[in-house]
Amino acid sequence: MTDDGVPVHIIGAGPGGLATAAALHERGISAVVLEKSSSVAASWRTHYDRLRLHTTRRWSALPGLPIPRSYGRWVSREDFVRYLESYAEHHGIEVATGVEVDTVERGDDGWVLHANGGRRLTTPVAVVATGYNHTAHLPSWPGRENFGGELLHASRYRDGKPYAGKDVLVAGVGNTGAEIAVDLAESGAARVRLAVRTVPHIVRRSTLGWPAQANGILCRRLPTKMVDALAARMAKAAVPDLSGYGLPRPDTGLYTRARQGAIPVQDVGLIKAVKTGRVEPVAAVESFDGSKIQLADGTTVGPDVVIAATGYRRGLEDLVGGLGVLDERGRPLAHGARTHPDAPGLHFIGYTNPLSGMLRELAIDSRKIAQAVARAIA
Repeated sequence: MTDDGVPVHIIGAGPGGLATAAALHERGISAVVLEKSSSVAASWRTHYDRLRLHTTRRWSALPGLPIPRSYGRWVSREDFVRYLESYAEHHGIEVATGVEVDTVERGDDGWVLHANGGRRLTTPVAVVATGYNHTAHLPSWPGRENFGGELLHASRYRDGKPYAGKDVLVAGVGNTGAEIAVDLAESGAARVRLAVRTVPHIVRRSTLGWPAQANGILCRRLPTKMVDALAARMAKAAVPDLSGYGLPRPDTGLYTRARQGAIPVQDVGLIKAVKTGRVEPVAAVESFDGSKIQLADGTTVGPDVVIAATGYRRGLEDLVGGLGVLDERGRPLAHGARTHPDAPGLHFIGYTNPLSGMLRELAIDSRKIAQAVARAIA
């Protein structure tokens, strides 16, 4: 417990929240994790079935418990959920399920968390860990409300079986969009188009056993221009030129793009699917017109289904938007062990997506937060 006997309150029972609770327990500090759903790892349970971590098992583990070797090098969604369940049990983490925190505000001696059921929880230290992919973002494409086919966000996609024999357009070529496109092609979709607004960097998940994540870790503190140059050379050696298929090499460097928030696409079958014509890159979606879709290059397509792999928002505005702790894009101004000068004792974890791996970084941040809390109450 903190110096006044009140546990640290952590909002969200995903990897960030559980890791922080475990790190606090290691220092003898009591914590309670508040989770709006009925179980830990709620968002991971709803990801598409094919998903595997893009980071290695070794560098995806949380503090105090390795991921079992039997789960393999690239851990499946299902196994990662199982790991998070065992992690909470192993560390004896107190998780209060069914508690949804609506707003966080300053109190006389710390923070007041307003939750469902009229709950009013007070704590000197609060940790926000509601997740990087919190709120699905669906662009306000003109005419989308009158689309004659099926339109869904990628967060609702589970597997390709329902789309066998159908013409599907996947809008968005991040890791999720690329992987869903490949899954659709392998599941028997009649045609799969991949709408590309900004050409992504594509990297091999591993080369001769060396994972792409290791490059991200090694390059973290190198100058951006140097990493851009090194990445361009590696790409020419390891990734074929797909310009003839509608995926030219990007003009902007890989690390420059990553620092802007665009993580490279790890190849889990996209290159082969594009080269064989099973996935067709096309221009970005501009608007809908009945059963037709206008693309940015002026062409028109008429798919049966559109899957919007258009990303997520952090969804923090309602929770902490009135505290002055977010930037113009809704991201925390202070992260990890650091707190905003106007919000001492309010920590955020899991809101960065670095090349070195989100899970690796939040594991590091969780220990730094625990250290900062221990120092504050000493």
